Amino acid sequence: MKRILVIVHQETSDSGLVGQVLHEFGYQIDRCCPAIGQTLPTIEPYDGAIVFGGPMSANDDTSLDFIRRELDWIPTVLTAQKPYLGICLGAQLLARVLGATVAPHADDRREIGYTNICPVDLPHNPIASLNQVYQWHREGFTLASGAVLLATGEVFPHQAFCYDDTAYGLQFHPEITREMIDRWTTQAADQMGLPDAQPRAEQQKYHAVYAVAVEAWLRKFLLQWLNVAGDKEATEDSSARLPAPANDSPS
Repeated sequence: MKRILVIVHQETSDSGLVGQVLHEFGYQIDRCCPAIGQTLPTIEPYDGAIVFGGPMSANDDTSLDFIRRELDWIPTVLTAQKPYLGICLGAQLLARVLGATVAPHADDRREIGYTNICPVDLPHNPIASLNQVYQWHREGFTLASGAVLLATGEVFPHQAFCYDDTAYGLQFHPEITREMIDRWTTQAADQMGLPDAQPRAEQQKYHAVYAVAVEAWLRKFLLQWLNVAGDKEATEDSSARLPAPANDSPS
């Protein structure tokens, strides 16, 4: 049985569309929530690991023991050369492990709701077909040395990156579903009044417009990330490597 380890940061969190697609691909999903005291397992039995988002910061390692444990655990995934996918907080944790800085926007801006991203013009960029994505964050990351920038944004310039062909960080939330939007905007209703927050009705409207395209992209991306031979096109894409990063990465 193929297995994926999923790390979440709240007891009620789930893997959304990402989990649904992986289940359809035949993967068993093992869920771990270090925030409630669960132990991070060794990566060896797994075909890959996905670390999802959460309301805490990747800089909270001095006040939250599980953040420190995750920062210490992620290098074991990279060393084992197992596929790693970080989403929002998971991407910020990866960025910190690689030596980048995670911090709020200089003008205290946030991204909540659907926003536009711009894929970087690279050969075989796995983000190339993605333009509208769902966001919910107040912090961003610089680009670590050795990482390849895959997509940029207007408010937070670094939206997606790859490291060593196996580790990906996505600032946005491809796992989002209509039900998750309803839950997030209800549970965090206080943030709906922030200047940068997209109103709930608009989030639902844009989800109806963009969800099909995001799901189509996600299916292809996950096949490539896991290096799984799906159809001929996915197989060809998954065999393509990104160009080597420059020696001096921008921040």
